[in-house]
Amino acid sequence: MESWRKGLEGERKVGKELRRFLGHGWQVLHSVPLPPKHDIDHLLIGPGGVFTLNTKNFRGRSVWVGDDVIKVDHGPGYPIPRKARRESERAAKVLSAHCGFSVAVNPLLVFVQPAAVELASPQQKVRVYDERTLAALAHVNGVLDARQVEQIYAVARHRQAWKGA
Repeated sequence: MESWRKGLEGERKVGKELRRFLGHGWQVLHSVPLPPKHDIDHLLIGPGGVFTLNTKNFRGRSVWVGDDVIKVDHGPGYPIPRKARRESERAAKVLSAHCGFSVAVNPLLVFVQPAAVELASPQQKVRVYDERTLAALAHVNGVLDARQVEQIYAVARHRQAWKGA
């Protein structure tokens, strides 16, 4: 129960940071359902593209990130980057099918207040941020126009679209 509470706290912190995007042509959805019992922590749609955010609250802990696993405080590997990629693939499939055009979705891992984050490679398959550096994405543009952002957002906010995800 404590890990669930800690996770929720992390998602709320990231959600608060994502509010900064709203004045820059971006739309945000939180806790997008993926059947049967999963969800996308946050879905970010804007001029810079579409992103799924997998949020992990590792306050004060060291995180090592590989392409397929993360390790916290040099512990065992957890397949969180793989899970983040699967979430983005499922979102791309749903959004593309309902929008009528191909929607690329990029996976992000967002760590809340880690002591340190070490990347195994500078060319990760999943981009990595912490809640303080996430705001840099707000100024990215040139991928989607305003009409596409609104169309993708209109599809993404309808729960029916996600039923077959």
